[in-house]
Amino acid sequence: MTSNPLLRLVLHDDHAVFVLRQRGREVAAALGMEHQDQVRVATALSEIGRQVPGAVVSFTTEETPRPRLVIVVSGAVVGTDVSEGVAAAARLMDEVRVEDERIVLARRLPGQPSPQRLAAAREALAASAPTTALDELSVQNRQLVAALEQVQAHRDELLQLNAELEETNRGVMALYTQLSEELEQTNQGVVALYAELDERSALLREANEAKSRFLANVSHELRAPVTAIIGLARLLLDPRSEPLTADQTHQLQLVQGSAGDLLDRVNDLLDLAKAEAGRIEPNLGPVDLAAVFGQLRGTLRPLARPGVELEVDEPPAAELVSDEVLLTQILRNLLTNALKFTERGSVGMAARVDGDRLLLAVADTGVGIPFAEQRRVFEEFHQVRGAHQTGGTGLGLPYARRLAGLLGGTLTMVSEPGEGSTFTVSLPLRPAEPEGGLPSAGRVLLVDDDPAARHLLRQALAGMAGEVAEAADARSGLAIAVRERPDVIFLDLRMPGGDGTELLAGLRDRPELEQVVVVVVTGADPAAFPAQFPAGALDRAAAVVAKADVSRAVIADVLRRLLR
Repeated sequence: MTSNPLLRLVLHDDHAVFVLRQRGREVAAALGMEHQDQVRVATALSEIGRQVPGAVVSFTTEETPRPRLVIVVSGAVVGTDVSEGVAAAARLMDEVRVEDERIVLARRLPGQPSPQRLAAAREALAASAPTTALDELSVQNRQLVAALEQVQAHRDELLQLNAELEETNRGVMALYTQLSEELEQTNQGVVALYAELDERSALLREANEAKSRFLANVSHELRAPVTAIIGLARLLLDPRSEPLTADQTHQLQLVQGSAGDLLDRVNDLLDLAKAEAGRIEPNLGPVDLAAVFGQLRGTLRPLARPGVELEVDEPPAAELVSDEVLLTQILRNLLTNALKFTERGSVGMAARVDGDRLLLAVADTGVGIPFAEQRRVFEEFHQVRGAHQTGGTGLGLPYARRLAGLLGGTLTMVSEPGEGSTFTVSLPLRPAEPEGGLPSAGRVLLVDDDPAARHLLRQALAGMAGEVAEAADARSGLAIAVRERPDVIFLDLRMPGGDGTELLAGLRDRPELEQVVVVVVTGADPAAFPAQFPAGALDRAAAVVAKADVSRAVIADVLRRLLR
């Protein structure tokens, strides 16, 4: 530690206290201290000096650990009560300590004074003459007035800041009140919107049930008279009946054929109504695929046009447990459609085993289905428009897909306009386990903008999901997923306000959600996905299920495979 002495002063009498104050101020100024620090040093010395008459005061500077002014008061300290002065000085200096025979005061310097500056300070202090007590009191008064003016300025500034802060607070409160009111109105609107959605969902379910009842009732009402017409026409055409002219015979044959077509369509309506109402119960048992393929080959070959070959391959020796009647109906619908729209080439049916599933494919070289129509071919009553449009109800494919769902399977399509179409039925080799063997999905999150679709999924998940949460868009779904950590997410892809690929990307970016299983449930054709989404956009999805295939059996089968 390096010390540099500057000044030494002896307090002979009371006047020396004023001189001590003057010298303290001059030393502080010579070392480059600010005006306020000069006043602090002078005031601290006067508080100490008036309590220790006859003491010796030494001014030095220290370079380490940091530059500071050190003032040592010694001599008359012993036996003197200096506590009052020390307490006052301690509030003004960085350090004040009382040792055995001296008092040490210290105040940091703005920087390390150079040797030249220290020499100049010593010369200035030696040349400075002591002032009178009145002069020092005058200086002290001016310092006091300056300090009071500074305090008043600070007080005025503080009042101004308080006024500005008060004004800001009023603005903030007004804004908070406005935002609260707007938020309350928004919440009321959201609640009203959800209530309206629930109401419309209920109305939609009621309308769908009413439609199914109407179709069933109308089908029953039409079936009887149409059957009577067919029966009467058959009686009239019987050779044992009264002979008819050639024109009469031709006209009755037209009536019989038209009535037969009408009966087929009525039966389609009735079958669809039963399927929608859940009144078709699969009769599960071993299926003889060879017999099914042989029956279809024999009964449908006469429907092929000239130049069209019906090719039904021999099925694999698979042990399939399903409903043989419903399976035959699905394949008959597909083959009939294929023969109807194929003018040359072939219509083929083949089957193969893929793991624990049986895949049955019906392919044709017909006109194919335009890309704009492909996503609607499974809609009820929809018929593909174009030059090759034929009569029909547009219920064959929707009905076939519903039957496939009842059997725990799916029906998908791939079509190329001008080249043909391939419809594939995927069925489990074994039926879904009974209620006691249903998979446990744990916490499930349903993300779909359609309340009816969410309701259908919730119903299908009964007994499999412990907790079910719902979201109407991808962003809300991702927020719930981050907060609730579901085990399985059923996700629609086409939604307003951000599609399902946003949620998939959000899951991919969060390692803590890596174990969440995602099942895409979509109204589009899953086979056409690669062309509709960027590469890698659907990598996070573990499975894809068509909305038309959603059933308790299909969902149970998907969960069983994914959660195994």
